[in-house]
Amino acid sequence: MTNQLSPEIPSCTWSRPIGLGWDKPYTVRYASNIDDGPWHGMPLGGFGAGCIGRSSRGDFNLWHIDGGEHTFKNVPACQFSVFESNGASSQAYALSTQVPEDSTLKAWQWYPTLPGTKGTGNYHALYPRSWFVYENVFQAQLTCEQFSPILAGNYQETSYPVAVFLWNAHNPTDAPITLSIMLTWQNMVGWFTNSLKSPEVRVRDDGSPVYEYQPRWGESQGNYNQIVENTQQFGCLLGQIGSNEPLQEGDGTWCIATLKHPQVEIFHHSRWNPEGTGEEIWESFAKDGSLPNYLDPTPATENTQLGAAIAIRFTLQPGETLEIPFVVAWDLPITEFAAGVNYYRRYTDFFDKSGNNAWAIASTALEEYQSWRSQIQSWQKPILDREDLPNWFKMALFNELYDLTSGGTLWSAASELDPIGQFAVLECLDYRWYESLDVRLYGSFALLMLFPELEKSVMRAFARAIPQGDDTPRIIGYYMTIKAESPIAVRKVAGATPHDLGAPNEHVWQKTNYTSYQDCNLWKDLGSDFVLQVYRDFLLTGADDVEFLADCWNAIVQTLDYLKTFDLDGDGIPENSGAPDQTFDDWRLQGVSAYCGGLWLAALEAAIAISEVLLTHRRGAENTEELRVQKSIYETWLQQSLPIYQEKLWNGQYYKLDSESGSDVVMADQLCGQFYARLLDLPDIVPSDRAFSALKTVYDACFLKFCNGEFGAANGVRPDGSPENPKATHPLEVWTGINFGLAAFLVQMGMKDEALRLTQAVVQQIYDNGLQFRTPEAITAAGTFRASTYLRPMAIWGIYLVIN
Repeated sequence: MTNQLSPEIPSCTWSRPIGLGWDKPYTVRYASNIDDGPWHGMPLGGFGAGCIGRSSRGDFNLWHIDGGEHTFKNVPACQFSVFESNGASSQAYALSTQVPEDSTLKAWQWYPTLPGTKGTGNYHALYPRSWFVYENVFQAQLTCEQFSPILAGNYQETSYPVAVFLWNAHNPTDAPITLSIMLTWQNMVGWFTNSLKSPEVRVRDDGSPVYEYQPRWGESQGNYNQIVENTQQFGCLLGQIGSNEPLQEGDGTWCIATLKHPQVEIFHHSRWNPEGTGEEIWESFAKDGSLPNYLDPTPATENTQLGAAIAIRFTLQPGETLEIPFVVAWDLPITEFAAGVNYYRRYTDFFDKSGNNAWAIASTALEEYQSWRSQIQSWQKPILDREDLPNWFKMALFNELYDLTSGGTLWSAASELDPIGQFAVLECLDYRWYESLDVRLYGSFALLMLFPELEKSVMRAFARAIPQGDDTPRIIGYYMTIKAESPIAVRKVAGATPHDLGAPNEHVWQKTNYTSYQDCNLWKDLGSDFVLQVYRDFLLTGADDVEFLADCWNAIVQTLDYLKTFDLDGDGIPENSGAPDQTFDDWRLQGVSAYCGGLWLAALEAAIAISEVLLTHRRGAENTEELRVQKSIYETWLQQSLPIYQEKLWNGQYYKLDSESGSDVVMADQLCGQFYARLLDLPDIVPSDRAFSALKTVYDACFLKFCNGEFGAANGVRPDGSPENPKATHPLEVWTGINFGLAAFLVQMGMKDEALRLTQAVVQQIYDNGLQFRTPEAITAAGTFRASTYLRPMAIWGIYLVIN
C-alpha cells in the first residue's frame, strides 16, 4: 500500500464506457452454438488454474474454473462496493450497473449509468491488465487496476490462481473525504465439477460431438468462512469441512484478502446471506463504510449460501492519494477428465496439493503484486513503445492472448516425462477439444513467441500420439448435416497425425482425435502441419534444441509415410478425396489442392532440413544411415512434386483451388505452404513472382471486392468477388485467424500497408461489435459469428513476428 499518483493507463487499451450496451452486437450463426452476448471482459487467473471474468458493466460473470468447461453467469454477491462521505453527505454503490435479475440483494444500491453523453467512467483492457476508471459519481478519483501475474517466459507465477485488484484513490477536492472499499465474495467451494460423472456424448445438429455439463452450482452444504490474518495481511478464507475421502475436483479453498496499513481501518463479516436482501452488510456499509465485524465459522446447511465481506475505510486529505490492493485467490488443485482420471494443476508444484493454500497464494500476491505489475510492464513496453505499430494493432495483439487464460486451458503439474507439465488450450467452446493441429498452425504463434517451452510440450504430445491407434468405430457427423448415410470410421489410425489432443470428458493427451465431425484420419493437411510446426518451434527458439527434433523424428517419418499413401496416382503429391478433408472441413477439394499440396511441399523441405540438423549433430549416431536414406526419400518426393504443383494448379494469375473440381474460386489461404517455407528460411515452393501475383489476386478478390473490404477476406470467392455458391458456408465466411495468417504473408511479401488494412478491418469487426474476449473462428457479412473463444486468432502474433 503506497501513497502515489493515479496509475498510467497505456494509450492503446480496448475501452468502453462502464455499463454501455451494444446496439447491434454480432449474434451466433447456429442456434445450437454458444452465444453469451457481448458482456465479456478480460479474464483473470493463471494459465491452467481456472479463470474468472469481469465485464465492462462491472459484473463477475465468467467462471472457467473447471478445466475445459464453460459457465457464464453473473454472481451479484461477488463484487466491489464503495462508500464515500465528505462530512456533509454520503453515498454507497455496488460497482456493477447490472442489477440482480433474481431480486436478491435488494438493499444494495447499484452503480448508475447517466443519461446523455456524461458517462460514469470507462473500462480499459490490455491483457493481462484491465482498469475501471470511475467518473462523475464519486468526488474522489477512483481507479481499480486488475491483473494476474501473466509474465512472458515465466513458468511459475504465470500458473497461479489469483487476481489482483489494485485500487488507487485520490482526493482532488479542498476538503477531507472518507472512503471505504468493500469486497464481497460467495463461497463457491465444491461447485466447479460436473455432477454427471460419465456424461453421454451425442452429435449436435451441426455434426459436432457434445456432452452435457452440469456443475454443482449452489451446492454449498458443509462450506464455511473464517477470518485469517498475520501482522501485515487480513483476509477471509472460504473453505469446506474436510471429509475422509481423497480430494476431488472442485474441492479446495477460496480467499479474499488485503493489506493492513496504519492509515486504514479493516472491517469484516464472515457469514452473510447472498440470497437475501444483503442488508446485514449494506446497512452499516452505506451508513458509515463499516461492517459489523461479525464472525461465524458455522458450516452451511443444505440449501444455504454463504457470503464473506472485508472492507477498508480511510480518510484522504485534500490532494492525498492512497493505493490499496485486494486479491482473490482460489486453490482447487485437481482437474478431472473422465471419472477418476485426475491431474494436479501446474501451480501445485509451488504450493502443496492439499487444496488448503488459497490464503498462502493470496498472501504471496500481496507481497509480490508490485513486482508482478512491473514485470508485465517490462515485457510489454518494447512493443507499446514502437511508433511503427498503430495503437489498434497493439491493443489486439495483447488482448487476443486472453485465450491462453480462458480457452479452457489446462496446465498439469510437472512429471519426470514433462518437467514443466503438459499444456493445452481448447479449439473453442463449441468444438470442445484441445490444440486442434490444423488450427494451431496459425494460432500457436503467441505461445511459441511468449512461452516456447509450453509450445514444445504440446508438439511433444502430438509426437507421442502419432504412433498410437484406436480402433473404436464411430459415425461421422458431417454426413448427418448433409442428410447422407455416414461411413463408419475408426477413431485413430496408427501413423496418422491426430486432429486434436482429446477432450475434457475423456483423457486429454492420451485419448486423441476426439472430433468426429469428419474422419480426420483422411485429412491431407495434419501430417504436414505437424512437421512444419516441429521445425518452426526448433528454428524460432534458438535452433539449438536438437533433442526436441530427435524426440519428434520418428513421428515425422511415420506420418509423412502415412500421408504419402494418399498419393494414389504416384505423382508425388497426396490428393484430396472430395470429402472435406482439411481445416476447411465443409469445403470439398478434389485432386491436388493448392492448400494441402503447398503444405506438403513445405513439410518435405522442413523434414529434409530436420534430417540435416540431426545428421550434423550425429543424434542417434547408430542410425545415421537410416537418416540419410530418409532424407534422400524426401528429396526424391520433393523433386517429383514441385513441377506437378505448378502444372496442375497455376492458371497464369493465381493457384487454382484444386486440380479436378474445375472451380475458378480464389482461395484466400492458397499459399499457406509458401508462407511457411519462407518463414522457416526454406527454398520457395513457388516462384516469387507467381506468389506475388496470387497474393495480389487474393487481396483484391477476397478482401477488397468482398463487401468493399469492410469485414476482412472471405475464404474463397470468384475473381470478381462474387460467390461461386451463394449457399456455401466456409467459402463466404471471414475466418479471423486465417485473415491474420494472410496478413503475415502480405508483410512477408513486402505488402505491409495492405496487411495492416486487412488486419484492421477484422480487428474493428471484433472489438466494435461485442466479440471482444470471445473472438470467434468466423464472422459473416450478415453480422453473425461462429465458434467463439477460438484458438486461431492468436495468429495475430504471426504478423508481429514477420514485421520483426
